[in-house]
Amino acid sequence: MKTYRIYLLRHGLTEENTQGRYVGHMDPSLSEEGRKQLVEMKKTMVYPKAQALISSPLKRAIESAKILYPSLNPIEINQFMECNFGEYEGKTAEELEHEDTFPRWLAGDKETAPPGGESSEEFGNRICEGFEKAIDGIFKSGITDTVIMTHGGVIMSLLSRYGLPSLPATSWMTPNGCGYALHINAHLWSIMRKFEIVGELPMEKLDEEE
Repeated sequence: MKTYRIYLLRHGLTEENTQGRYVGHMDPSLSEEGRKQLVEMKKTMVYPKAQALISSPLKRAIESAKILYPSLNPIEINQFMECNFGEYEGKTAEELEHEDTFPRWLAGDKETAPPGGESSEEFGNRICEGFEKAIDGIFKSGITDTVIMTHGGVIMSLLSRYGLPSLPATSWMTPNGCGYALHINAHLWSIMRKFEIVGELPMEKLDEEE
């Protein structure tokens, strides 16, 4: 059966990332440092070629997609947005340490949500629904190489839910501008809802590519 290649990438750096703030549905642009970092990474390393580009609609993802894949028009899918951190948005862990629900949420309680935000269970259900619909669309289109520009929490959740090797979400923490290459075998996906994690992105340039 046909194998499809999916490239999950995390957006570039924002000022809020640098400050250690929770940035979920907040919509900041890339910082100047973040833009320069992506341009340099694109110049010195190898991002995979793709036929299609799917993106979170948030500015930091769209801007990253335009830097790394300027010839592709992103298909925006709301379900690939980062977790909604509610009242925790824009705050640091130090600023939240005395909040009643914060310790339970930080410890990974699936049903605990930031006030006005999503629990980890709600977040996981949302992105998994979006991912499975996207894969169905990719299968129907016959496109073999697709980039998904998204967020760190989304990548961690998808890899821990569907990925082989099977590892906890914390094993898949992803730096800005980086991500993972996936192979999805249509038969394996149909019977197990699993994909193979085959490498980290971007890749080092070979001497002949420099």
